[in-house]
Amino acid sequence: MPKMKTNRAAAKRFKLSGSGRVRRPKCGLQHNMIGKSRTRRRRLRDNAMVSPELAGRIKILLPYG
Repeated sequence: MPKMKTNRAAAKRFKLSGSGRVRRPKCGLQHNMIGKSRTRRRRLRDNAMVSPELAGRIKILLPYG
């Protein structure tokens, strides 16, 4: 059986954590930083977890995690 293909767009946006949950970057940290408070910018740095409802669909796109 041939190898499965990873969806490259999903691979650039999502990573799997050690326990198998899907991590994603938070939105809003690309530009217009001056209008955002220091606290808000600091909170946007951390990655967030994808909701369990969508995680299964994302894992299909990342067969090798």
